[in-house]
Amino acid sequence: MKREYPETPIPAVGAVIIHQGKVLLVKRAKDPARGYWSIPGGAIELGERAREAVKREVKEECGIEIEVGPVLEVVDSIHRDAEGKLRFHYVIVDFLAYPKGLGVCPSSDVEEARWFALEELEEIPLPSGTKELLKRVLSQGL
Repeated sequence: MKREYPETPIPAVGAVIIHQGKVLLVKRAKDPARGYWSIPGGAIELGERAREAVKREVKEECGIEIEVGPVLEVVDSIHRDAEGKLRFHYVIVDFLAYPKGLGVCPSSDVEEARWFALEELEEIPLPSGTKELLKRVLSQGL
């Protein structure tokens, strides 16, 4: 499936992974969010269930297993190029999740992966909407 300049939206998943008041974020190595910190996740593969996809993506990007909780939100991630053409279009289902281990080992898809406290979120570049979601989740003490 062509991710850049797609013919249809691409279904994807994300994991808001919480442990002791901190959230696990990854620094993206590829577009559309290259250089930004975000929640781990990615595209759902053909024949894969969303909950299976989020477990796989977190394992691939961060090297840890997770317990998947409820859906937090569904996000339309639409990015256009300088000419206004649709460059990326993802429909992302974000799940709450909890780690089964803490030994994070980032993959080649991400530059870095680490745990952040709520107050640290103001200091890092995050995609629009992600900061609000993380503040909401962390402030609820989930």
